[in-house]
Amino acid sequence: MQEAFAAYEAVRKRLPPVQKKGRCVRLPNLDALADDVDVFLLDAFGVLNIGETAIEGVPERVERLQMAGKRVLVVSNAAGYPHSNLMEKYKRLGYDFAPEDVITSRKVALQALRKQPHQRWGLMATQSLGREDLENLDAVYLAEDLTTYDSVDAFLLIGSAAWTEQRQSLLEASVLRNPRPVYVGNPDIVAPREQGFSTEPGSYAHRLADRTGVHPVFFGKPFFNMFELAFAGLEDPDNARVVMVGDSLHTDILGGQQAGVKTALIANFGFFADADVIDWIEKSGIHPDYILDRP
Repeated sequence: MQEAFAAYEAVRKRLPPVQKKGRCVRLPNLDALADDVDVFLLDAFGVLNIGETAIEGVPERVERLQMAGKRVLVVSNAAGYPHSNLMEKYKRLGYDFAPEDVITSRKVALQALRKQPHQRWGLMATQSLGREDLENLDAVYLAEDLTTYDSVDAFLLIGSAAWTEQRQSLLEASVLRNPRPVYVGNPDIVAPREQGFSTEPGSYAHRLADRTGVHPVFFGKPFFNMFELAFAGLEDPDNARVVMVGDSLHTDILGGQQAGVKTALIANFGFFADADVIDWIEKSGIHPDYILDRP
């Protein structure tokens, strides 16, 4: 966790600035916010689940919020997965979300790509997950063939489960020789799993930027484009009664601040599990409105 926190701090120049200093009001869980919130924007990893396991009690808590008339949206940087995979996963974990209420950075990135002129894309993604949602994209998977990297017009980084140091070296070398646009569909540097943290596309994107000087275009939290898509499905939301709930200061809380909504940091699950969250809040200067002991 300390290494991951340091990695986020090292790239603050590419993240949005802090917008406010929240009061860090300590509350037990999501239920304690129900009277003051109409719309819950929930991160997935560290809030709904850790890896492939639902956090105990959270499916029932989310269901109570939904039954009480609250709008509950998933707002996740899970760009590597086709939308149908995520819907199946959440159902398996005990959640009942409408497809339009699951907002991912994959959706945000692909929406932006549809507005671009035709380009051939080099794709950082897990090929075994298939091309669902990507059918209309002229893209080739990046692997160990250097000529593939050199042949594309731009790069799209959405999933790093199969990414290797060799592939990263090939990408950096190709971009150094011929600078081209780099789109990043998942700004996360890490994600909490059952056995620790996984390395996400944002980590490789920042390394690429440091090495080549090419500034990536990010889609997803903490950038406003993610919330713009989420808000498009809401009818005239009152930002004072919307909360972004997540386990990461640098993505969820900073992102919620960009969107002008309340923010709630999960203290004991996900990124800051078993850590003194107050200490890390002070080190970052990113202060949420609320700290929840659990989702």
